[in-house]
Order: sequence, then C-alpha cells, then structure tokens
Amino acid sequence: MRQQVLVLYLASSALDSDVVGWSRYDGTGRTRPTTGDGDEPPYSTALAALQDGWRLFQASQLLPPQPGHEYDVSFPKHEFFFEKLEEGAHP
Repeated sequence: MRQQVLVLYLASSALDSDVVGWSRYDGTGRTRPTTGDGDEPPYSTALAALQDGWRLFQASQLLPPQPGHEYDVSFPKHEFFFEKLEEGAHP
C-alpha cells in the first residue's frame, strides 16, 4: 500500500468552506504533482474531498489571536490533511 496526501487550506474552519490553497503528494509514483501546477483546486471544499474517498487525518488547531495581534497576517490557519491508500508500484 502507498499513501497519497492532500493538504487543503480553507477559508474557515468549516469543512464546507472554500479551498483557498492546496498541495498534493503521491506516494504511489503514478503522478508527480508540484506546487502551482494548476489554477483550480482539486476540490472546491474539504467536504467534496471526503465524498471522493479521501480520509481526513489532521486538522489545524483553532487558536484565538493573542490580544494586540488580531490583525496580524501569517500562515493560513485552516489547514486539513487527507490521505488515500492505494496499491501501487513504487518507481
């Protein structure tokens, strides 16, 4: 079994909110996705990824901003990791 990993960044913590960023990694060796290789996300929402068979295995913690830092810009806060396990020959 080989693992495929999908990372989705959402507009909010709700799984049905819009995908605003993404990364894919393919441990099967069948594809070689790279950052910025498409203008459209692989799914419009995390819920759509779940419905297509991806398994959610990690979500970022929801942490409130510290006083005085409510408007700081940083990394995307709503990060979700998904996986699919597939049979595949390793290159």
